Amino acid sequence: MTAPYDVITMGRIGVDLYPLRTGVPLAQVETFGKFLGGSATNVAVASARLGRRAAVITRTGRDAFGDYLHQALREFEVDDRWVTAVDRYPTPVTFCEVFPPDDFPLYFYRLPKAPDLEIHPHELDLDAIGAARIFWMTGTGLCAEPSRTATLTALESRAGSGITVFDLDWRPMFWPTDAEDRSGGTEPADPAESPRELYTRALRSATVAVGNLDECEVAVGERDPEAAARALLAAGPELAVVKQGPKGVLAVHRDGTRAEVPPVPVEVVNGLGAGDAFGGALCHGLLAGWELERVMRYANAAGAIVAARLACSSAMPYEREVAQVLAGGPVPAQDPAVAPPPDTGPSAGPSAAPSTTATPGAPS
Repeated sequence: MTAPYDVITMGRIGVDLYPLRTGVPLAQVETFGKFLGGSATNVAVASARLGRRAAVITRTGRDAFGDYLHQALREFEVDDRWVTAVDRYPTPVTFCEVFPPDDFPLYFYRLPKAPDLEIHPHELDLDAIGAARIFWMTGTGLCAEPSRTATLTALESRAGSGITVFDLDWRPMFWPTDAEDRSGGTEPADPAESPRELYTRALRSATVAVGNLDECEVAVGERDPEAAARALLAAGPELAVVKQGPKGVLAVHRDGTRAEVPPVPVEVVNGLGAGDAFGGALCHGLLAGWELERVMRYANAAGAIVAARLACSSAMPYEREVAQVLAGGPVPAQDPAVAPPPDTGPSAGPSAAPSTTATPGAPS
C-alpha cells in the first residue's frame, strides 16, 4: 500500500509572468520571467522544498502552458497525478507589477473560466485525500461550481482525520456579483451560496484556518486580530492563524496556547508568494509536532525569504535556508539560473527602493 501523502493541496494553478524590471509600469516592461503559479500549487511546492511528500489537485487547459505546468511540478517534486486537462478553457495566466516595498498589482486572466474551477466531485480520490496527513484547500475553490461542491466533498470526506487547513484566500474578483449565480449565470444568487455562508460551511470541517485581516472579515465578520481568532475557533477549527501584515502573525489554539510573532526584517523585492511559503512552512511545522511559537517563527522566516526574491514558486526555500535566517543570517541569494535578478537600475525609478519588513500575508 502506498504511504499517505504528507500534504495534498487543492485549488488554483496557472502561469505567472513576472517583469524582470522592478518599479516599472507593466506597459513599459519588455521582458518577463515565466513561473509556475497559483496559491494552492505554491503551497505544495513550498512543502516539497521542505522535504514533504506533496501533491496538488487542480486542472489546466489542454495547451502548451498546461504542459509547462506539469513539467514544472515534476521538477519541484510535486506529484501531478491529479492535475488534469480541460478542453474548453485555456490555462490561466497572471501578470504582476513589482513596486517594492508593498505594491504588487496582479492582473488575472481567468476568463471565460479557469480550468481549476472545473474540478468535479466524481474525479476526486477521496481515499488519498482522507489519508493525507494534511489536506489544504482555499476559499477560491468555493467561488464557482463544480469546484465548490468538489471542495466541500473533499473537506467532508476527511471526517476529522489528520490536519485540514482552510486557507481563507479571499479574491473578490473571482466571485460572481449579486446579479450572477455561482455557476456563471445571470439569475440572483442563492443566499445559501454567499461567500459568508460557504466559508462558514467549510470552517466546520477544518482543523486549521489561515487568513489575513481582510479574509477574516469575509469569513467571520471580524477585523480585530483577537476577535477574528476567537470567531474562527468558534466556527470549528482548533487553530486560528491570523496574519497581521507588518504586525506579524497571531496564532491561537483552542486549548489556550497562543503565539504572536513579529515579521522577519528583509529587503522586500516581491511580496507575492510570501504567504504561500508561510503556508508550506506551516504544514512542515505542524507535521513535525513543534510547539506553536516555533511553527510561527519558522513560517515567518520562510515567507520573508520569498519576499526577498523576485520569483514565487522557484523562490520557495529549503530547510537549510530557513535555518540560516532563523539563526540571524542573511537571506540566501536565489540561484540566478532559476530566477534572473530584477533590473533595478536608473530606469526603475525611486520606488524600487526595498523595504525592511516582510509580510507573509502577501497575495499570490
